[in-house]
Amino acid sequence: MSTENKALVRRWFEEVWNNGRASAIDEMLDGAAVVHGLGPRPQTLADFKVFYAAYRNAFPDVTIRIDDLVAEGDIVAARWSGTGTHRGDGLGFPATGRFVQFSGVTFDRIAGSKLAEGWNVFDQLGMLQQLGVASVPAAV
Repeated sequence: MSTENKALVRRWFEEVWNNGRASAIDEMLDGAAVVHGLGPRPQTLADFKVFYAAYRNAFPDVTIRIDDLVAEGDIVAARWSGTGTHRGDGLGFPATGRFVQFSGVTFDRIAGSKLAEGWNVFDQLGMLQQLGVASVPAAV
């Protein structure tokens, strides 16, 4: 089962993110799925689609590379890195035209050959700093 679960996660990143195939979301994400870590509260399938559209708008050339993939039981953990050029206003501010690099970790629970629950952590602050729209206080 681990091999099939890892293949599903690979396919998710390739088709949904790298190829921009929004229809693949319904193919791979269970209708009752819960997604954590992409906003202030857990997201439903509908919420995820809004998040996805905003990020694809902001980074139409986004590319995600899986750096490590580990599976145990019904959980798949992926450490990934991404790149993209900020060309749209989907993040709530005008496009900067800047190229960014970011990374993250995702844990997915698989049920019935679909993604049933996901936990996401990625360096949104670092991405926003690269875009020039966020900063942190200088070290003293």
